[in-house]
Amino acid sequence: MHRDHHPAAGRTAEAARPLPSPDAGTGAPALAALLDVLAQGGPAEELERAVATARGAAATAGPEERALLARAAEAALGIHRTLDQHRRREAELEALFDTAGDLAGLRDLDAVLRAIVRRARTLLRADVAYLTLNDPAAGDTYMRVTEGSVSAAFQQLRLGMGEGLGGLVAQTARPYASTDYRTDTRFRHTSAIDGGVAEEGLRGILGVPLRLGSRVIGVLFAADRAVREFTQDAIALLASLADHAAIAIDSASRLEETRAALVGLNAANRAISRAAETHDRLTDLVLRGGGAEDVARETAAVLGGDLVVHDADGTELARTAEGAAAPPAAGVAAARTAGRAVPVGEVWVCAVLAGPELLGSLALTGRPVLPDSDRRLFERAGLVTALLLLMRRSVAEAEDRVRGELLDDLLTLAADAGPRQLSSLALRARRLGIDPARPHTVLLAHCAPGDRSRLATEAARHARTGGGLAGAHGGHVVLLLPGTGPGPRAAALAESLGRAVGAPVTVGAAGPATAPQDFPAAYAEAVRCLEALHALGRTGRGAALADLGFVGVLLGEGADLGGYVERVLGPVLAYDRQRGTELLRTLEAYYRHGASLTRAKDELHVHINTVTQRLERVGQLMGRDWNTPERALENQLALRLYLLTDR
Repeated sequence: MHRDHHPAAGRTAEAARPLPSPDAGTGAPALAALLDVLAQGGPAEELERAVATARGAAATAGPEERALLARAAEAALGIHRTLDQHRRREAELEALFDTAGDLAGLRDLDAVLRAIVRRARTLLRADVAYLTLNDPAAGDTYMRVTEGSVSAAFQQLRLGMGEGLGGLVAQTARPYASTDYRTDTRFRHTSAIDGGVAEEGLRGILGVPLRLGSRVIGVLFAADRAVREFTQDAIALLASLADHAAIAIDSASRLEETRAALVGLNAANRAISRAAETHDRLTDLVLRGGGAEDVARETAAVLGGDLVVHDADGTELARTAEGAAAPPAAGVAAARTAGRAVPVGEVWVCAVLAGPELLGSLALTGRPVLPDSDRRLFERAGLVTALLLLMRRSVAEAEDRVRGELLDDLLTLAADAGPRQLSSLALRARRLGIDPARPHTVLLAHCAPGDRSRLATEAARHARTGGGLAGAHGGHVVLLLPGTGPGPRAAALAESLGRAVGAPVTVGAAGPATAPQDFPAAYAEAVRCLEALHALGRTGRGAALADLGFVGVLLGEGADLGGYVERVLGPVLAYDRQRGTELLRTLEAYYRHGASLTRAKDELHVHINTVTQRLERVGQLMGRDWNTPERALENQLALRLYLLTDR
């Protein structure tokens, strides 16, 4: 775990200023000493000496100065505690990010579990940390790994669902903490559990669930041999570690399952030297960190055909030749149902599966006839591809979560953010390959509610490809992409995402933001642009405010929209408010239907004479030239802005 080094550690002897003695005769040196310690990040002992000096000075000072020195001493202690808390939290978050990277690099399940428990004990400074895994067949949860434990009985415990603190966490998928488990009556105590806990000497216990989606796979614990009150920060920290751990456990478990399947296939086909050799080559690719392109190239070389690899969404991941055909949808469905490669015309199709889940497909052309040995080899390539896609998905899920957190922090960054916060954000961004000092465009994407999940997935894919960030923020799908030209990028993104989602996607953009402090303002401008696009009926298109002409100028930063609407439509708005009439609604319907009285009266469900009378009243309020081309343009623009802002 990385330790948070105190800023005072690097000070030289010359930089440290001596504290004045209590008999200095004035409070000014004592106050200066307090400020020096805070500014230089001195340790608690040095601050205590400065506080003692201030209190000593207060003893010989007047009443007002004595009160001032007392308040200054208390404030200094409070500031020092707050800074310590912030530094500790920063160190914990840095350690958590390091943990995610460490876990992603482990492939052996036992090594992953040991690393999780060891890091949990370190992060929470606990006497003991341990991890239980659920056993669906037995309907309970059992002790899998411990760190710091000395009791054999404790290390062999099994907890029924709902029994003890751990069984309750496993059953309810909620974290639970006990200051003193032995006397805590909230949990169902059993003799076996209480005996193991007593033999281990545990008192304070915290347990959080290991979740994969809605499924609980186990429980992660931190415990002390003394009474301990677990803070909300400690609970959140252990829960965050558990989220990373669950993904790592799932990845390692799937990796072991796939490796076992590959070993089994190798043993079953040991007599066929060509198949065994190919299997070894593909396995080596996985172990060396090869990608889908490597698997496709090796498989095509052995089978003597052309290969195309797609993921479950139909996105092409690799191809060995331009003429290789994509797998037909019917062929993928047939291969998935059969659990083996199937021919569709002259194309062989293999579904890439992890259990019943479809991860992608392989399509082989140029080999209309495949003997059983080659077919099995083709299916082996599908298994290896499944392993690669599972690993890729696990890494992407963890990375997307971290990227989303960074995106939230950038979009909510205060204008007066200090150097420490900016430095922390820059460090986190660089770990993800992002340089926040480069110009970035902020883009907001919107579609129908039923397609938002698909839109979020495609936006994340687009951000990873473009070297940016994507995530949900403020009810929108937000992308932060390096580069300039927000208008053309928004138009291209709307078209690209619309094709991928299969539904209209509207994109509002702003920027470029050239510093981290610019991102919140750019986000706010992109929100206004997106709302303007919807109000102007430009759903399914992308633009920046500059592309919206006069509307964009009005919606720009600092525009007085209310004043503009009041200047143009004020008399009509006031008349409607005072008399409860619908002149504005009539005017809106009249313009929307191309100045047609007939279509306007149909929409309003009134007689045409009523529409005429209302428009005459509008003319009396707004002037005789209210419907000239110039005034009509202003009126329609003000109506649009009124709908965009007030409603």
